[in-house]
Parts: sequence; structure tokens; C-alpha cells
Amino acid sequence: MSIHVPESLAALHARPGDQAGRAWVVSLPALAADSLDRWALRPDGPPAHGMASLVLPVVRADGTPAALKLYRVNEETADAPAGLRTWDGDGIVRLLDDEPESGAMLLERLDASRPLTSLPDDDAAMEVLAGLLARLVAVPAPEGVRRLSDIAAAMLDQVPGAVPALRDPDERQLVRTCAATVAELAGEAGDRLLHWDLHYENVLAGEREPWLAIDPQPLAGDPGFDLLPSVGEGWEKLAAAGDPSATVLRRFDRLTEALGLERDRAVGWTLGRVLENALWDIEDGATALDPGQVAIAALLRERRPPRP
Repeated sequence: MSIHVPESLAALHARPGDQAGRAWVVSLPALAADSLDRWALRPDGPPAHGMASLVLPVVRADGTPAALKLYRVNEETADAPAGLRTWDGDGIVRLLDDEPESGAMLLERLDASRPLTSLPDDDAAMEVLAGLLARLVAVPAPEGVRRLSDIAAAMLDQVPGAVPALRDPDERQLVRTCAATVAELAGEAGDRLLHWDLHYENVLAGEREPWLAIDPQPLAGDPGFDLLPSVGEGWEKLAAAGDPSATVLRRFDRLTEALGLERDRAVGWTLGRVLENALWDIEDGATALDPGQVAIAALLRERRPPRP
């Protein structure tokens, strides 16, 4: 059976110079056919995709629904199978089988039409996410996954060359402040297994449990580094509705409470995530920081007085 690669996915990997991305897109039909044959799977609906993956709903030989995920193997995705095996379905989608060299995973089927954003009450959604994240970061990271200590060192190396790209002197100072905070914490970067991208869209309804996380980018580190994606969830909508400060701080407080985090360190590592996002944006050619990131950093810095 021929698998159609969505044009929207192909377009994401058609940037000039990204020959590897275009080659990966071209390889997807053959990779899908090989995986369907290897695991005796039958397609069971139209494909979906993320930024760097194609997901096919399938049925196993015994009639069990599953999902075949074909992903572009790179530094961000290479540790996903190891992380999923370590969590073994505790708060997260269960890995049924994998072929890491080719970038194929067979996963339990969740309801992609019901992400956590479908809950109308933000407090209820945050309770779900906080509970899942607390379970995920309770697990020690396995050997071999990327380490926050290395990520932090690389960020600090990038800062001097990146800061001049920003037009606003206040934003340049914010990046330096975030970097100084990371430098304070980098010596104790932690060893918990982090999801690294847990937000409402990366939580789906399931049958085994009401809600389960998906799409981890496993990292060994301090749980405080895992908070920002969910703290800032839906920033544009929050800002359009009025002052988002109360929601952001309420989310931050609930997460630190659920995970049992020391507040000062959690603020510090969240500023580390702001730094990471800023460096990514600058690398992509930005000359100004994302306003939501600036606002969140300002809110949290008020909760972390300067060290003497």
C-alpha cells in the first residue's frame, strides 16, 4: 500500500540547503512500507504529522490499535526510544517496538483528536499536566541520553556571540542575566529524566489512562528545566484576554508544588529555558526576543531576588 506524505510535512523540510530533510521526506513511503511489513500492521486511517514525524494509525495482527511513528533521526529525537523504554508507559505513551536506526516507533494508540487543550478549564488542565510531569521526572535518566550540564555549557558558550544580534539593550541585558543564572546552577544540573517539551498539545486522551504525555525529547537534568513550555502555554490567547500574569504564576506555583521543587532553583532553570529559546531564535535570524518570553522572565525574576 502506498503511503502519501502530506504536503504540509514535505514543505517543512524543503528549505534551501536542507538536503537531508528532503531525502528523509522522499524515504518515508519506503520506510512506512518496511515498518508495516516488519510489524504486520494494517493502516487504519489518514496520516498525521508533527514538525519532524509522520504518524500512521495502524492495527496490529491481533487487532490491537496502535500508531506507527516515523521520525527524522537527529540530536533531538535520537533518545526518544530510550526515554520511552525507561518510563515504560508510566504517565506517557507506551513504546511497543522500535527500529531506532531507521527512525520508526510502534506506539500505543491515543486519541489525537483530544489533546489537553480540549479541557475548557485551565486549572483542571494544569492539574493533569502537573500530575503527569511529576511522574515523569521522578525517574532517573538512563545512561547515554543528553545531559542538561552539556546543554548549559553550550548555551553559555553561545551567549557572547549571540547577544549583539539583539537590537534592544534591555533584551541584551536579559539574555546576559539568564546566562548568569544558568552559570550559577550549571554545576548541579540534575539527573532526572526530563520530557523537555511537555505542554498541553503534547498530552492526549487515552484508554489505559485518561491522559498521557507524548513526543518526549529526553534529557537528564533538573526538573525545573521542564516547566516553561506549560507555564507559557497559549501565551498569545492569554495576553489577548487581558493580563496573563496571574495565570502564569498560578501555573508555575502548581508545578513547583506538584514536583516538590525548591522555588529559587525552579525560577533559575526556567530562566535557562528562556535563554535556550532566545538563542534558538537568534540562530534563526531574530533581532528581537519573543515578547511572551520576555514577560514571563520578568515575572519570574521578581520571585528570584538578586544574589548578594
